Amino acid sequence: MHPPLTLHRHPMCAEIIEQFQKCHLDHPIGKFFGECTDLKIKLDRCFRQEKASKRKANFEESKKLKERLQAHRKEIMREDLK
Repeated sequence: MHPPLTLHRHPMCAEIIEQFQKCHLDHPIGKFFGECTDLKIKLDRCFRQEKASKRKANFEESKKLKERLQAHRKEIMREDLK
């Protein structure tokens, strides 16, 4: 099961979300019997890729912040030694 698609913004997956929602509208009964399963699989893969790219970006940002913090600590230690 996926989260409500209208409440969340998924820029990488917008096209697949639209196709998936259209499939559900076009096949109100068929959606329960696998009519939209291929799109659901694509959507799940897209969400995983999107999450992985966000995770990678957050990791890179945390590395930058960690480096800045270490530099700041070194600067403070130098000032304390004076």
